[in-house]
Amino acid sequence: MSNALAGLAARIERNWYGSVLGNLWLLPLWPVVWAVVHLRRRRFLRNPPPANAVPVVVVGNITVGGTGKTPLITLLAERARMLGLRPAVVSRGYGAKAPHYPLMLTAETPVEHSGDEPRLLFNRLNSGASACTVVVDPERRRAVTALAGQADIIFSDDGLQHYAMARAAEIVVVDHVRGFGNGWLLPLGPLREPLARLKTVDLVLRNGADFLVQPTALVNAVSGEQVALHRFSGREVLAVSGIGNPQRFYDSLRSLGMQPQEHRFADHHQFQPDDLSFHEQNPDLPLVMTEKDWVKCRHFAQPDWWYLQVSAVAQPDIAARLDSLLMIWSGKTHG
Repeated sequence: MSNALAGLAARIERNWYGSVLGNLWLLPLWPVVWAVVHLRRRRFLRNPPPANAVPVVVVGNITVGGTGKTPLITLLAERARMLGLRPAVVSRGYGAKAPHYPLMLTAETPVEHSGDEPRLLFNRLNSGASACTVVVDPERRRAVTALAGQADIIFSDDGLQHYAMARAAEIVVVDHVRGFGNGWLLPLGPLREPLARLKTVDLVLRNGADFLVQPTALVNAVSGEQVALHRFSGREVLAVSGIGNPQRFYDSLRSLGMQPQEHRFADHHQFQPDDLSFHEQNPDLPLVMTEKDWVKCRHFAQPDWWYLQVSAVAQPDIAARLDSLLMIWSGKTHG
């Protein structure tokens, strides 16, 4: 993307979370988006897809950009395991291209085949004795079919608007700070669907209120060594992000006492060694990135590169409610 286009995209996004007036020049496109959104939803309601053999819980959002879905899915899968359920995850695998679909991830699956978020989820949910199948397929319904008999409940990473796939329940994740921006549909605002869509979902969870995404470890990108979260407190660091809401990452670094030099890349950016060559001009500064970005950089990482691991922690009342809902959605009982 040229600098001019990148600058234009950044200005449009700023207006999403400010005044809509700055984006009014995009108004001719808004009716097209509105028509597509409403027609797709109406078609789904009139002709819903057949139910899946395993119940699917969609974890998605109605806004563009990161809201904390990936940490929440990790939390949901972990709580499902604690309840005696066999969880699995399906994902589109954004930006990746596999040799075949559906693709069941293993420890050897290249991130180029899986995509960054599925790779991250696989790593986090298959550590030690824990196990959770992660399947990638642009046609999520096909991935769900492949999991028949292998899981009690399936979590779909995004897919709220993927109406070809039946779902037992829908969870919408909202960034508590950014909310719904100016409240307009794309491209004037950040909404993928109208706010009225929230009335049709099973649960709305706010990242920053109902659950918190908190730093849990600072991990060396080469050795995997974990050090104290405040290891670089009071120090300047090279902070790298290629995620949907990078400000949350930079704020987390500041909360740990770091002074980040911000290096922003587009969400799902496919990192190459040259992208991080600025570290050569600042060899005395540690480089800190997100875990989602590390999975794409780990094969060329340097000894003084680190990634910040984060985890979702639900408020006690929300955790209890989730446990109850997971049992209901899976069709299981405590007996």
